[in-house]
Formats: sequence, structure tokens, C-alpha cells
Amino acid sequence: MQDSETPTPPPEPPHLPPQPPAQPPRLLTPRAPESRPAPTRSGSGAWMWIAIVLIVVLLVSVGLNILLSAGKVPLAGVTGSGHGRRGAMELMEVTIEDNGAKDKIAVMDVDGVISGEGGREGGPGMVELIRDQLERAGSDDKVKAVVLRVDSPGGEVLASDEIYRALAAFQTNYDIPVVVSMGSMAASGGYYVSAPCRWIVANELTITGSIGVIFHTYNYRGLMDKVGVRSSVVKSGKLKDMLSPDKLPEEELPEERAILKDMIDESYARFKSVIVAGRGWAAKQNEADKVEGGHKLAANWTDFADGRILSGTKALELGLVDELGNFDTAVQRAMDLTGADKANLVSYQMPPSFGGLLRYFVKSDAHSLKVEVGGLELAPHLPQGRLYFISPLHLH
Repeated sequence: MQDSETPTPPPEPPHLPPQPPAQPPRLLTPRAPESRPAPTRSGSGAWMWIAIVLIVVLLVSVGLNILLSAGKVPLAGVTGSGHGRRGAMELMEVTIEDNGAKDKIAVMDVDGVISGEGGREGGPGMVELIRDQLERAGSDDKVKAVVLRVDSPGGEVLASDEIYRALAAFQTNYDIPVVVSMGSMAASGGYYVSAPCRWIVANELTITGSIGVIFHTYNYRGLMDKVGVRSSVVKSGKLKDMLSPDKLPEEELPEERAILKDMIDESYARFKSVIVAGRGWAAKQNEADKVEGGHKLAANWTDFADGRILSGTKALELGLVDELGNFDTAVQRAMDLTGADKANLVSYQMPPSFGGLLRYFVKSDAHSLKVEVGGLELAPHLPQGRLYFISPLHLH
């Protein structure tokens, strides 16, 4: 007999919490994605625009230079027979004051220390720039006179003489008068370049005069002895190291200062002859044209040509200047000398260049180089060992 087995009941399901009643499905509106600003690198956009501007300026500058070289771009105001110097051709005419006139007065500047060195960014130096500007003025039939603004303590002997010769030749070759307008200072070389001009206007308080020549250098032998530095010299002749800054005073030969004194005396005699020739020529021109008001050199003017500075009033008394006034006085005198009723004032400037633009972005401290010795700060802005027509107030 087969035993019947009792079936095993199925396991009970685990106890579950009560479920909420089912909700009907909802239609959801799609959500717009949030706009987040794209990450940027600080300053990258500004530098990109600077680079673009520099590239555009470079391309324009190169293009202009090519066109100027080929003669494709006419220069404003040029009606003469052309230019002999490339620098004169490249100058841009800029109107300073538009008086609605056909005639022009060209304004040029001798500003700062007179030097024969080249300008910044490879541009022309003061001497070359004055020559180019005079050539531009002489080639334009509408230019009736030149006003030379001088604000300078003087400078190198040779550079001053070259500007003097350029001004004297310009007035002779083109028969265009040059009127000087002296600023706060027109001393030594600043007066030297003024002397050949047809008319000289100075302010009562202008510092002028300082007629003379100076040679200046430093002797640092005492400093070398203090720090234990010795120099070693091999020379071909006894005067090859004349006035060397590392020699003891007793080591200087008598011939050294005698040779230099002869050079200074020669340059000083040249200075005085330039004044006599220039002021004499101006007086003759004024007499021939029946221009009144000019001053001739006083008989005792050489008594004051000992290096001393003079005021504009004293210079007028000695006949070193013709008139007291300012820039407007000089402009009016220029029109009187030429018979013009009115004239536009123009200047000649170098065109903008890529190198000049870089100067605004790259700062250089080379010009501010200073030397400090024992708490005394020296700024070696004048090369040593040269002859100077310069005010002693500005030598150091």
C-alpha cells in the first residue's frame, strides 16, 4: 500500500508595503538647455587685435614706401622741380594752421641738444632732417618764408655748423627768408644756428648768448685708486692717450692741453665770425629792402662773448637779436618780409612707420640710464671727449 504524501504549501511572498494607486501618465514639456558662457582666456582677444593692427600698419607702411619709391603717390604741396634727397621726398606736409591762403610759411624746429647722431627707430638725425625740410620748402613755389623755432641749449660743434651752413645756403639759393623764433633757451649752439637767419625774434626772458666753446671730460683716477684698479696702456706715441681719464694730473704733458686749447680757440674764432657774417648779411638785406626795426651788432658785443648767458632784452641791446616777441611775432614778421597778406602754416614730418608704432608697445629704458657715484646721480646724456657749443648749465 502506497503511502500518500501531504503536499507542501508554497512559500508566502515577502511582506511588501502598500503601493500608492497608479497615476495616469503626464506629458512633459521639453526643457531648453541652459546657455553657459564659453570659457575665455584672459587677454587673448586684446592681443589678437593688437597683432592684427600691427600687421595692417606694416602692410600699409611697406605699400606706401613702395609707391613713394616708384613715384606713384604725389606729395602734397610739391610744385617745384623735384627733390635731390630721398629723405626730402618722403616727408609729409602737415598743415598746422589753415588760413585759407595759397601762400605757405614752413615751420621747422631745432629742439633739444643739437647732435649729429641719427634719430630713433633708424630715422634721420637733427642735421639730416633740417636739410630735408629745407629742400622740401625750397622745392615748393608756394612757400614764401621759413620760421625756425629754436629751443636748445646748444650741442656739438660740427652738428651746429652743418645746420648753420644749410640755413645760409637755403636763403641764398632760394631767396626765401628764415625768421628765428627763440623759445625759453637759444644758447651757444642754439644761437649759432640762428646767426645766419634774416631776422631773429626772442622773448624778453629767453636765455641766449653763452657764446663760446667747451671741452669736458671726467677723470676717475682717484676713484680707481680707492678700489684698487690699475690701468695698463700700450701706445704708439706720447700723445696717443692725451687727457685720458685714468691719468694722474701730474702725468699729463704740457702739450696735451695746449693742443686742445688751440682747437677750442679755432672753434671760438669760427663762432664769432659766423655771428659777424650772419648779422652783417641780415642788416644789408634789411637795408636793401627798406625794412625798419632790425638791429646791428653793437660795437662792444665781443665783451659779452665770454660764455655768459644773456636775456632776450640784453641780446637785443647788443644787436644779437632784432625784435622781442613770441612765435606769432615771428610769423607776422615773416609775412612782412615777403609781402604776404596771409599764409598757411605747414610743417614737414616723417611718415608713420612700423618701427615708430612699436615704440608705443615696447618701452625702453635705455634713455634713462643713470650712473650713481657716492650718492651723486649722473645722467651721461652727452658723449664725452667732444667739442661743444653748449650752455654750461646743460653740460652735465
